[in-house]
Amino acid sequence: MPDLLLELFSEEIPARMQAKAADDLKRLVTGGLVEAGLTYTSAGAFATPRRLTLTLEGLSEASPTTTEERRGPKVGAPDKAVEGFLRGAGVARDALEEREDKKGTFYYAKVTTEGRGASEIIADVVPKVIRTFPWPKSMRWGSGSLRWVRPLQSILCVLTREDGAEVVPFDVDGIAAGNVTQGHRFMAPGEIAVSSFDDYAAKLRKAYVVLSAQDRAETIWNDATNLAFANGLEVVDDKGLLAEVAGLVEWPVVLMGEIGEDFLGLPPEVLQTSMKEHQKFFSVRNLATGRIERFVTVANRDTADQGATIIAGNAKVLSARLADAKFFWDNDLRVAKAGMDAWRESLANVTFERRLGSQSERIERIAALAREIAPLVGANADEAEAAARIAKADLSSEMVYEFPELQGVMGRYYALEAGYPEPIANVARDHYAPLGPGDDVPTEPLSVAVALADKIDLLTGFWAIDEKPTGSKDPFALRRAALGVIRIVTDGNLRLQLDRLFDAEILRHQITPETDDELDLFDGIFTAIATDGPMGVQVRAILDAIAGETPAWLERLTGHDPSISDDLIGFFHDRLKVHLRADDVRHDVIDAALSKPPTDDLTFVVARARALQAFLDTADGENLIQGYKRAANILAQAEEKDGVEYRYGADVKFAETDEERALFAALDTAKTAIKPALQREDFAAAMAEMAKLRAPIDAFFESVQVNADNDIIRRNRLNLLYQITDTIGAVADFGRIEG
Repeated sequence: MPDLLLELFSEEIPARMQAKAADDLKRLVTGGLVEAGLTYTSAGAFATPRRLTLTLEGLSEASPTTTEERRGPKVGAPDKAVEGFLRGAGVARDALEEREDKKGTFYYAKVTTEGRGASEIIADVVPKVIRTFPWPKSMRWGSGSLRWVRPLQSILCVLTREDGAEVVPFDVDGIAAGNVTQGHRFMAPGEIAVSSFDDYAAKLRKAYVVLSAQDRAETIWNDATNLAFANGLEVVDDKGLLAEVAGLVEWPVVLMGEIGEDFLGLPPEVLQTSMKEHQKFFSVRNLATGRIERFVTVANRDTADQGATIIAGNAKVLSARLADAKFFWDNDLRVAKAGMDAWRESLANVTFERRLGSQSERIERIAALAREIAPLVGANADEAEAAARIAKADLSSEMVYEFPELQGVMGRYYALEAGYPEPIANVARDHYAPLGPGDDVPTEPLSVAVALADKIDLLTGFWAIDEKPTGSKDPFALRRAALGVIRIVTDGNLRLQLDRLFDAEILRHQITPETDDELDLFDGIFTAIATDGPMGVQVRAILDAIAGETPAWLERLTGHDPSISDDLIGFFHDRLKVHLRADDVRHDVIDAALSKPPTDDLTFVVARARALQAFLDTADGENLIQGYKRAANILAQAEEKDGVEYRYGADVKFAETDEERALFAALDTAKTAIKPALQREDFAAAMAEMAKLRAPIDAFFESVQVNADNDIIRRNRLNLLYQITDTIGAVADFGRIEG
């Protein structure tokens, strides 16, 4: 069985596209060959800056000859229909058979497809893949019509057998397939003829090309860490940068340089970001001081002076970049030491979203909400409000304008320079977290309060203007914000009634008081809503105390529509299902846990769902679910048939069997134990009490006929079934559990 080697050689492929391009090449070529009838044993794909490579082992010699039967039009159909069928099947009219089935008599044809050799199929499949390759961006060059990410220079396509190798003959836009590739652009220019993948990989290595991106990355990391260790330093881990740099070179040569003394005082995040974004340098840290003092760059060639010229040139360019960063830092420090007021005032001229106002207006809302959340998470309300007001001030700084990814990080430095205590300064950095599933959540009370306020304001704002995520579109990262709230709340074991906070913040988006008196009134109402709900006692007391003419916006308050916050809570429940998937908590289990209030207390919901999942994973839980569903189904059928509800009056005095009496006793015991367990939120204890019902329920169904001939006994047993569903259903709606 032959092996296939395919290489598409071009000008430099952007590093960010290489891995996917290699996967796409393997997927498209193997898919096309398999569809054409060929099989293979294994496949491998590789990418370097100048080539995509595919190797297939154990490729079949030819596709098999196949015969299939096709049904054509009905006998008696118009001649044109029959002729079209004959053309499609490739047979003559006298080769048709007539067969009758339940829908009538039809023409049938046997179509034989002759097998084709592997070389012929490859010559058909590969050009189609090249012409339709799914590059994110592509270009045309010269006078041809072919599009490729960069100009395609050559195609290598070789089939290797035990008796030798052959070039698969085909042509793509004037580029003929051959058996020739090229080595390193500078260190081994010139053509290299190959006969197999092993020959290809070995000759490329001799020509200073490391074919595997993983091998290049491992070489870079090992050499960089060893070089740093030898100097008593460590390389700052950055897997994204490592993958990118591995895609920039074919022959990685690791070099280390020093950062100028003038720049060592810059925050390490500034140094790291500037070197990564502008130069693709790794940062090297002093273990003793934590300062970034050196950099690692990766050259694409060996040099006679061991990289001295390269290091000198890179250091010169880096100094210019860091001089800009130092200029931004010095300017920003002057504003920070003056209290950051200039930055905060400038945010009034920055639009957050046309219908949601400026960044300054958004900060005011966040500060007000953070003040309400603070006591719920163990933070001081005044400090939370102050922290929220300065948390986003660095958005106006020069450093964040140059490096947006440093927002928050720089805010912490500037807040410390402005004289704020460290817990308040930390809020600027931490309130954006978590930005991804693997990020840590904020744990300091002030940071938690502002982080929740920030995300809740974002979500309620877009729900208030009816701009929700649709499909894959989520330009304001609302899904991420919701998941952030979920993680902060559940990881911190916080007990928040989110529905009330949502209602309060939605009204803050919808209502704009016009005078200071109205603003004071609204602030009081806002606090009452966040604490007691929109129609709570505190809100009614404030409304009753209003003297004189009431503001027009009070009509919106008294006519509050809860559907917006209800829909937002539903969105959170959907995100919660995604979040708990990592803990193997099933969606139907979460639905069952959400069947009982409160559904906006996410810590409560998660605790119930996890306990319920653990219970259902046991034999007792699995069997009890079946008993519950059996009881519920019999009860529902009887109620539908009789037109009455059997939900009252089950009495042990009408029990005829020991199994019935035992079930009555077990249900009484379970109710007595489950209710206090749920009140103290000891779900494990409630589930354990439920598990004790398995045996008496099983025994009841095995020995008792529910639909007895005696009508009194039947009604009593149906009411007993309701007691089963009611007792078990106190924990969760088990009817939502699938299976």
